Amino acid sequence: MSALRVFAASSLCGLILCLPAASQQTTPPPPAPPPAAAPQSDPARVQFRGSATEVIVPVTVTDDKGRFVSNLVRKDFRVLDEGKPQAIEFFSHEEKQPIVAGFLIDLSNNSRIHWKTYQDAILELVWNLLTGDKRYTGYLISYGNTADIAVNTTWDSEKIADKVRKMKPGGGAALYDAIYLACTRRELVKGEPYEPRRVIVVVGDGHDNASTHNLEEVLELAQRNLVTIYAISTMAFGFSNEAQDVLERLTHKTGGHVEYPLNSLYKDVSGYLSNPSDDGNYALTVGTGGYAAQISNGIIKAVGGIGGEITTQYILRYKPDYDQDVSRPKTYRKITVEIPGLPNVKISAREGYFPNEVPPTPGAAPAAPTPAAAKK
Repeated sequence: MSALRVFAASSLCGLILCLPAASQQTTPPPPAPPPAAAPQSDPARVQFRGSATEVIVPVTVTDDKGRFVSNLVRKDFRVLDEGKPQAIEFFSHEEKQPIVAGFLIDLSNNSRIHWKTYQDAILELVWNLLTGDKRYTGYLISYGNTADIAVNTTWDSEKIADKVRKMKPGGGAALYDAIYLACTRRELVKGEPYEPRRVIVVVGDGHDNASTHNLEEVLELAQRNLVTIYAISTMAFGFSNEAQDVLERLTHKTGGHVEYPLNSLYKDVSGYLSNPSDDGNYALTVGTGGYAAQISNGIIKAVGGIGGEITTQYILRYKPDYDQDVSRPKTYRKITVEIPGLPNVKISAREGYFPNEVPPTPGAAPAAPTPAAAKK
């Protein structure tokens, strides 16, 4: 064998002997992790958003006697956005329009006087708005020392009714926290806020002594999320209420109104303020059947008034034109609704809206805090 062949054979054997050692000393790279699965979107849980892409304006029209005016058409209305006329791109006046209704119930000590009557009224309101049709949904939030979602969004009115029957008032009042929960933490329905649109009904007197959020914050949150707020005041007849302006502001700014079923118990009762007695100028004595009947009638009328308004509103939608604000975009835009052909009617509609989206809170779903909340 030649020297060249001996050298080649020796080199080949050395290479073969070195291969196992090399394979033991080299650590193989870890396998690549499998690609993360894309999150599945749940149509029932959608992020809250407030956007100027399209503005929805529920409108209630009543005559000088408080009766609903229900024979108007699109051309009767004019909508001004910051004073500029807008083209109404959607108009509806169908009865029983789909809604998602939040029932916010005051369980503070202030609600104890007539609680049983209000409890019955809440049940009537729930059954009136949630008919069993899955297009009409609602949720229940109770607020005392804290605010809690008692029943999340559902079309089943009995789930809400069962919780209402078990409620007992006592404690403080966290009204603002309840509105915050309604606007950020409950489950949503696909299609909000256009169909179904968002409604909140507060049953309480408007006072708050336990919230971590404030009035300005939750009012802005409701406006950004196109929520219309209504209220049935539990303020008893003859009592002063420093928080009355709270309910008025929440409702008027968002397009709703307040009912005061106990504030005019005697206006139609013959003899009120004309029969002085030791227990006061009351034509109906507390504890009598007549007194209880007046309270019940007042509350039932209030429930009927709010339920009737929610289900018979005109719904206008438009895409706002911002050309007039090229110098400086506004953070809040004022809306005016007019009916030029009927100058004497009363028009109730939201006063304005925020054109920018609400930024979501990281790690929360769904959530939409206001800028004020993000600083906390």
